[in-house]
Amino acid sequence: MELWCAAKVPRIDDTTRERLLTVAERLLLESGYDAVSARAINSAAGMNPAAVHYHFGSKDALIAALLETRLAPVWQRRLDELAERGRAGWVPTVPELVDLVVNPFVELAADPVGRLRLRLLAMVVLERKEPVWTSRWFGLRPWIELLREARPELSKTEAAQRWLLAFGLVLQFFGDGMPAEVPVGTLRAFVTAGLAES
Repeated sequence: MELWCAAKVPRIDDTTRERLLTVAERLLLESGYDAVSARAINSAAGMNPAAVHYHFGSKDALIAALLETRLAPVWQRRLDELAERGRAGWVPTVPELVDLVVNPFVELAADPVGRLRLRLLAMVVLERKEPVWTSRWFGLRPWIELLREARPELSKTEAAQRWLLAFGLVLQFFGDGMPAEVPVGTLRAFVTAGLAES
């Protein structure tokens, strides 16, 4: 009985971390990254002045945790479906992989909170802030494996290089707010060609 009750009651650290993440996201949406300090997050959350550093280590680590908790589920369901199809013998095509990456970005870009998350993700990745991700989908390995299933002639190194270029372009495109002069279809075609080109 005690184990069941303990599993249902969230730990104080978990609820504190979530409160800090929620408050940080609200402040970042209102004021932007540069205008929001760890101190401001602590204050708005009604926490000790050192709460962000205690629970995350730094403002950048809090941002990485925010992105991972909010964005990992966006791809997780899709990737789980892909894995299930793969177990049934399906082999992905490059356009399907591009859609797997780009479609969630399009959905996120349609919402102010989603746009904030895209800007933050672009900032973290493109500025090489090197956060410690815990979700495997925030690393290159699963994407390399998927691309090599679609293009078995590619080495791991070649597949990694292509994904790095593709993700960089996609993040820049969406992180900058989707330039009106370049339609998403053009981005898809360009990324597909880059991943598929022999």
